Amino acid sequence: MVTRQSAHSVPETITRFAAAVREAGWVVFTTIDHAAAATTAGLSLKPRTVVVFGNPRAGTPPMAARPTLALDLPMRVLVWEEDQGRVFVTRSTGEDVATRIFARHGITQPAEARAGTDALFARLVAKAVE
Repeated sequence: MVTRQSAHSVPETITRFAAAVREAGWVVFTTIDHAAAATTAGLSLKPRTVVVFGNPRAGTPPMAARPTLALDLPMRVLVWEEDQGRVFVTRSTGEDVATRIFARHGITQPAEARAGTDALFARLVAKAVE
């Protein structure tokens, strides 16, 4: 995983990340607000929001061939706040996506695909945090 500190609040970081995803031609499917869920259970949690995003044009063919891939797609990042109030974005690496996600479904990704995934995720996060 790669974690980068954001210069923005949690909501602003999420907005900026979503804009970067859409600008890249991808889709933001949803967000999962763990802190809001904790509140409904009577618990307290610093902001922890997962942004679920993907590219149906790229993800659909391998998902059609390997239906179980739908358990692990689409991709996600975590936008979170630490106790001191600093905000961070944590993402998977291209290597992690290839070896943890795709490999367990019998899909091999070449080195250039891994590097491309990593570079794209790095660009999306950079636009969110800078």
